[in-house]
Amino acid sequence: MRDLGVGFGYLIKGQRWVGRHGRWFGFGLLPGLVTLVLYAAALVGLGYGADNLVTWATPFADDWSSPWLGLLRNTLTVLVFALGLFLAVITFTAVTLLVGQPFYESLSEQVDRTEGGEVPESGLPLWQELWISARDSVRILVRVGLYAVLLFALGFIPVVGQTVVPVIGFCVTGYFLSEELTAVALQRRGMVLKDRLVLLRGRRMLTLGFGVPLGLAFLVPFVAVFLMPGAVAGATLLARDLVAPDDDVAPAPYTLDKG
Repeated sequence: MRDLGVGFGYLIKGQRWVGRHGRWFGFGLLPGLVTLVLYAAALVGLGYGADNLVTWATPFADDWSSPWLGLLRNTLTVLVFALGLFLAVITFTAVTLLVGQPFYESLSEQVDRTEGGEVPESGLPLWQELWISARDSVRILVRVGLYAVLLFALGFIPVVGQTVVPVIGFCVTGYFLSEELTAVALQRRGMVLKDRLVLLRGRRMLTLGFGVPLGLAFLVPFVAVFLMPGAVAGATLLARDLVAPDDDVAPAPYTLDKG
């Protein structure tokens, strides 16, 4: 349980780091602002269209009497929007990191530089880094999509669907947020997706301590944009902990056929 507090501490340290380096904070805001505009438009569209989507998907309930028709469709409308919000929280980081790859790569390197020790570089051209990030993001999103479908189905279970399932959902969100953010620093250290996932599973409480509070904070409008620079900085500090010599981690060089 101690690792939960340590993970949260890295989130705070990352925000403090960008607070002390204001230029890098502003530098890291740009990709998030672009992505926020796109996601806000998508969520507004979903908010207006969710009820129509549910009505189209449930023609069998047209003849149901009140209150069952309203109860079914209102519940499904809420669940559809909740699923969209869940996917937005998960994918926002991946899309922002992809849009801002050069920005966050530079920010992460600067964190390593100020903390001392080795400042690893991938040595790959930008197009190849973008390809690797996009490919890994798709693989993560497929995993997230499977969890989202499962949790959506479990949401219909009375009591459990309204209590336990949301908690599990936030844990899933936090875990994959941590993976996406630490990927910036771990890719520079030559770690492929499979090895990164193994590394994070080995320190699950540390990973959740960092990612779950961040996932909760990302639910507040505009907060994600302003926390992203510090989240990347904190994830870099977290990655330094995960691959510390005591962990006996010796990542292999990056290759395109692994992941």
